[in-house]
This record gives sequence, structure tokens and C-alpha cells, in this order.
Amino acid sequence: MSERPIGDYAMLSDCRSAALVGSDGSVDWLCLPRFDGPAVFSRLLDQDAGHWSIRPVGTAEVRRRYLPQTLALETTFRTPTGTAVLLDALALGKRERGHAMGQSSPGTLLRQVTCTSGRLAIEVEYAPRPEFGLIQPVLTRVRRGLVARGGAHALMLSTDAPLWVTGSTARSEIALRAGDRLDFALSAESAWGPDPTPWSGRRVRRRLADTEAGWRSWSTLHSAYTGPWEEQVRHSGRVLRALTYAPTGAIVAAATTSLPETVGGSRNWDYRYTWVRDASLTLQALATAACKQERADFFGFLAQAAATQLDRGVDLQVMYGIGGERDLSERTLTHLSGWRGSSPVRVGNDAWRQRQLDVYGELLDAAHQTLPHDVPLDPPVRTFLRQCAEAAARRWADPDQGIWEGRGPARHFLHSKLMCWVALDRAIDLAPALGAQDRVADWQRVRQQIRDAIEEQGYNERRGAFTQAFGSRRLDASALMLPLTGFLPGDDPRVRSTVEAIARELTDPRGLVRRYMTDDIGTDEGTFLLCTFWLAQALALTGRSARARQVFENALTHANDVGLLPEEVETRTGEALGNFPQAFSHIGLINAARAIHAAEGGAPAS
Repeated sequence: MSERPIGDYAMLSDCRSAALVGSDGSVDWLCLPRFDGPAVFSRLLDQDAGHWSIRPVGTAEVRRRYLPQTLALETTFRTPTGTAVLLDALALGKRERGHAMGQSSPGTLLRQVTCTSGRLAIEVEYAPRPEFGLIQPVLTRVRRGLVARGGAHALMLSTDAPLWVTGSTARSEIALRAGDRLDFALSAESAWGPDPTPWSGRRVRRRLADTEAGWRSWSTLHSAYTGPWEEQVRHSGRVLRALTYAPTGAIVAAATTSLPETVGGSRNWDYRYTWVRDASLTLQALATAACKQERADFFGFLAQAAATQLDRGVDLQVMYGIGGERDLSERTLTHLSGWRGSSPVRVGNDAWRQRQLDVYGELLDAAHQTLPHDVPLDPPVRTFLRQCAEAAARRWADPDQGIWEGRGPARHFLHSKLMCWVALDRAIDLAPALGAQDRVADWQRVRQQIRDAIEEQGYNERRGAFTQAFGSRRLDASALMLPLTGFLPGDDPRVRSTVEAIARELTDPRGLVRRYMTDDIGTDEGTFLLCTFWLAQALALTGRSARARQVFENALTHANDVGLLPEEVETRTGEALGNFPQAFSHIGLINAARAIHAAEGGAPAS
């Protein structure tokens, strides 16, 4: 089983797929050609499921960073005899700049190792295991590299370095002196065509430089935010872009599947899809990072992926594949042991079948932030958004599975009711654009019914807080969304007492916030960084900006050495848990930073 800490990984992206690289120079996760494709390397989930490592022989001191304004990873190895620098990137399309980044990415992993001083030996171990380790391919020597065949793709490893093949693994040990350099490229083509064309060392070097320039051009366009934690906000914007599938604008929740919420537990889900619920907070975050094009692309994707579902009288689906796919049926990969024995390993996600009523609010909030309010929209978009508002008005009183996608009985979750209120509130504001002025009176009436229900049944006088579900005593961090959505002002006494109750009862000794204390699956879990950033944002909205800063900065300490955030943090050890890196955590960072800045007299929070 895999033992390496989740937080030891850095991410590479070509805005179509992603790789994870350990601090030891090992690529332990790579899916080609899409985020949700079968992994070529998945040692992340099983020790024998494939990797590609480049590192010095023996011990070395390691430091790494992303090159400024990019997601090109530089790892420096210092040994007693010399120093080597490893540069890794997933190649962008040739001369792609700004918002075009990722449109024609070739699906190629570029690696370059240079001896910068002294001398040292570099060892290379290349063990491709396509389809999540199911295939041990046949490795064949060709001019300038190796071709791996087995399964649907042929993998071309291009290099002039000598490689010795044993079975389905190639190895090498090369002595380098100051100034020596080795170039590598790994690309994939259909297995049924001719052998892939190898990359020359010159081409690798040129495309590395071109990829760095592409990321810098995007970062320059998205540097409008100025305020506290400026670099973290801008870097989080790059992470969100890295998790974006450029052909459609979909944003995956994370780059991985089945990294657990509890070590050894079964709560191991596939996050390589896009959730409608992420839309509202994602668009707020991208607005802060000045990503106007990305906002338009993401909303366009959601509107198209969800089209016609409401026409047929079915619930709006809660999540989609990154190409707009609807059937995300879940299966288990029984041949993989899982990270630290956390099984099962799953591909697909059966949450797509759930009823989660909050999606109407998230989608209409996204539209409210993205589309003009007083100009009629195109007929398909106008019809679709009206249907979302009508569905929220019709179904808000029904039970559902809720924001946390519980797999137990449906309940009357407060957050779901709140987001139905948001759906109608935003639809009323958008009525001229929706051609729905005739529906405003009815929507206002139902909006008031939802408000009355939340205030009467969602607030528990004995607890002094809004709770997880109507009639429940259980606290839930999603109640922090009441002020974040504008349902109640931050100075409302019930909001203040709810924020205090969550801070007091759901915060662990590290100062991080749990979603809740127990659930229907019956397992413990770590604290959620998203919920911690929600708390910081809510504190800012309730006028406690100094405390908000403290909570925010404490959450920041759980980013890894290259600024990536996990989904959860293990309460006892402080170790990263969950799929990685987590888009929602970076979204929470951006939105909380903006709210705190506004509370301290900076740019407005909306």
C-alpha cells in the first residue's frame, strides 16, 4: 500500500489533466488524456500501480517551489558531492497564452534534470502501469526512448539517457557533472496507430520555456486582487485554473480519486468531476482573481450540461463529467489496496443519482454573478434558469441528501432550504433578464415561506443556533452560509450566536472546523479547511475581523510547501486527508481573504 503523506505532493497541470509529484521526484499519479481518465501512474493508491522517479542516488536535502507565476515545479536536490535541479511540467499547447491556455495541450509530461554544481549520480525508474495498475505493458526500445504498449494507449518515453529494461520497468543510473543535463518527455497516442514520434531534447527545452511563459501570461491577466494574502489568493487562482478542463470550462473538485477522509476508512470518493454546488463559490473566487473569461466558460458549461433535465420533470443533476457526461456510475477497483490501506478505491461517483435541492440556489447564484440583470438572455439560457427557479419554488419543502451528500435517509436540511431561498432571491433580481416579471409575485411569496420556515424550524432556541436540519440539535458548519449568502446580516443576534456555537463546538484543538460531529456513515473524519475558511468569512461579516484573521492564518498553515491545500486535516496528527489538491479549499481561501479585506476597510466583498 502507499504510505507517502498526501501533503508531500505537488500538482502539475496542462488544463486537461494533472500529475502529482512527490518531493523525492516520483510521479505517483498521472491520468491521460483527461482528469477523469484511467491513471498511467497510480502508486498514490497502491505501491505496485506505477510511478516514474528521477532522483539522486543516496541521500539528499530537498527544496522545491513553483517557478514564479507558474505551475512549473522546480525541485532542488543537494547531496554531499553536488546539486541537481529537476524541472517538471505538463506541456501546454504551443504558444498558448492567457485564456487560451490548455486548448491544445499535447498531453505530454516534460522533465529535465540539470547538475548545477559538483557531481552526482541520478537514478531513473520508469514503471508505467496503465488503467490504474491493471496493465503491465511491453516496453520496446526505439530511437530516442521507449514505447510502452498495452491497453488503449501507446506511451512514448523520449530521452537520450540509457535505460535498461526488466519486464515492464526501465531503470538507469547516470553520472552527471556541473552543466550536464538530461531531458525527458512522456506522451500518449492511440495504441492502434504508428509508434508515437519521440521528442528531441531541444524540443523538450523549448516547450518547457513556452509552458512557463503560458502560465505567466495567465497570471498577469489575473493579478487584479490587491490586499492581505495577495500571493496566496493569486496562487489559489492558478490552482483553480489548473483544475479546469479547458475544452469545456468545467472545474474538477480535485485531481484525484479515493484519497480518504479517514485513514483506513471507507469514505473514499472520486472527485475528478464538476459539482453544480461549487458554481456559486467558485465564481465568487474567480471574480476576486479577475477571471472573467473563466466565469463565463464555467457557467456556459453548467448551463449546457444540465440542459433539458428540468424539461423532463427530473431533478437537476448535482454533478457532471468534465465533458458534460451525466452517467457517473460508481465502481470499485478491487486490485488496488488504497492509500494506507484505505479501501475501497472507487472510480465514478454515485452521488450523481442523489436529490440535492441546494443545486438550484448555487446555479442561480452563479447566473446572478455572471449574467447581466437587465438584458434579455438567449432563449435556451432564459428558459433553463426559469425552470431552475420554478423547481426550487416547487420542491423546497421536500427532503434531500444535503450538501454533504449523506448516503442515509433524506432529511430536511437547513442548507438545502437556504439555497432554495437563494434561488428565488436571485431569480427575482434576474427577472427582467429571464423575461419572468410575471413570476415575481409568486416567487416573492414562496421566498417568504422559505424564510419563515428557516427562522421558525431551523433555529434551535436551546442550542442558541441554527442547526443542521429542521428539528435537529446537531450543529453543522453549513449554517455559516446564512450570512455568506445574505439571508441574514452579520449583526443579527442569531447569526452571531450560531457562529459562536460553531466556533466553540465544531472547532478542534488545532483551531480547524469540522463539518459536523457524526453522520450516517458512522465514521470519524478530519476537520474541513473549507469550513474553517467559512468561519473566518463569517467572523469578518459579524464584525470580528481580528479573530477572522487569526482563524484564516491558522488555516493557511496547513498548506504544503508549494501552497496546495487538502480537503481535510487529521485532528490528532495535523496530516492532510482527502482528495488533493482540493478546489473548494482554495475557493474558501480566496473568498475569506476578500471578506476580511472588506471588513478591514479594503475593497468591497461583492
